[in-house]
Amino acid sequence: MTSRSTTTTARTSSEGRAVARTQTLIKGANGIGTVRKTTLPGGLRIVTETLPSVRSATFGIWAHVGSRDETPSLNGATHYLEHLLFKGTRRRSALDISSAIDAVGGEMNAFTAKEYTCYYARVLDTDLPLAIDVVCDMLTGSLIEQEDVDAERGVILEEIAMTEDDPGDCVHDLFAHTMLGDTPLGRPVLGTVDTINALTADRIRRFYKKHYDPTHLVVAAAGNVDHQKVVRQVRAAFEKAGALHRTDATPLAPRDGSRRLTTSGRVELIDRKTEQAHVILGMPGLARTDDRRWALGVLNTALGGGMSSRLFQEVREKRGLAYSVYSYTSGFADTGLFGVYAGCRPSQVHDVLKICRDELDQVAQHGLTDDEIARAIGQLAGSTVLGLEDTGALMNRIGKSELCWGEQMSVDDMLAKITAVTPDEVREVARDVLGRRPSLSAIGPLRGKQAERLHEAVA
Repeated sequence: MTSRSTTTTARTSSEGRAVARTQTLIKGANGIGTVRKTTLPGGLRIVTETLPSVRSATFGIWAHVGSRDETPSLNGATHYLEHLLFKGTRRRSALDISSAIDAVGGEMNAFTAKEYTCYYARVLDTDLPLAIDVVCDMLTGSLIEQEDVDAERGVILEEIAMTEDDPGDCVHDLFAHTMLGDTPLGRPVLGTVDTINALTADRIRRFYKKHYDPTHLVVAAAGNVDHQKVVRQVRAAFEKAGALHRTDATPLAPRDGSRRLTTSGRVELIDRKTEQAHVILGMPGLARTDDRRWALGVLNTALGGGMSSRLFQEVREKRGLAYSVYSYTSGFADTGLFGVYAGCRPSQVHDVLKICRDELDQVAQHGLTDDEIARAIGQLAGSTVLGLEDTGALMNRIGKSELCWGEQMSVDDMLAKITAVTPDEVREVARDVLGRRPSLSAIGPLRGKQAERLHEAVA
């Protein structure tokens, strides 16, 4: 079992100046699962979770910047920058960066989302100092040369083309636009062909300097790691690059906001020659800080989160109308989305949408049964624990928690939140979320009267 702790150690220099503040946020039994956090005077936060029983470690750096921080003309800059940080630093070429991790059998990658970016490496525990040095060097010493910007532009344009060729992926970008419009959250993370072609090295460098300040970063490491050693190695790497503030600085606070989406009844279609029609029927969801998110998670699991869910049973098992059908939630700092996805033959799209709409209305009006809720709670609890069985997942959890919530929650606390959800709470959130008029996004060979009929699904 784990317990919460607020043990704090403030270290000082010989002159009496505070140089670091260390906290034990979660105290694990016998040190297993213990989460510690050190905040350096320059505002850099370092969190670790210790698992002495494994032989691997995952090291990551989370940046408080995503596509929602871009202006329309900068759309795609965050993801572009993610690529460029792998292209070389003052100390390493692009080949040096990749070969250093390859040589020890590790893996290194990065991802960009709407509200954050993460760079990480997973290695043997004995190679953790190397991973720390390489990833920190990338984050603090990237050159962003004109020739690299030009070369990587082609790679990103190919990535955009690859996404466009996958309608099952592309429809999710369309749904974000349907629900959120031409806003930072509604625009694609990858950007567009026009915005990527217009981005210059100078603009990307300015974006880098603005958003990769130590106060905007969270360093996270999980596995067979020693917290104080990680702190010393990270601090040395940042100081070597001259990337730490010389005076005290306050870390950037998590995003907040109280925006509530009111979008309803919108329909956006892309007529494309595909074998399947790909559709998302959805409505506004909950912000990631909403206390009702645990009940929404249970609702989502029961409605479309597995093979025993209502949507899977009604659409696939009983009628054989689709291979893939599921529901999902997306939570942001100030709003959220709830969607139901299905991929089916174009001739069956209206039947699929009617079944999905009927199920949403049924659950909104009458709720789920106690048995469905109990099964969903068990499924969600089990999948939550099983999803944290590797050091990469643990690093993601503690890094994202610090960046997005500013606090840590133990696995036991998460399980307690899930199992404490009551049927009444699930039915209440079902009425609030599913009771709204849905919107629809669709990609496929949908035209003429068939396209006109799609509006009936949200009427």
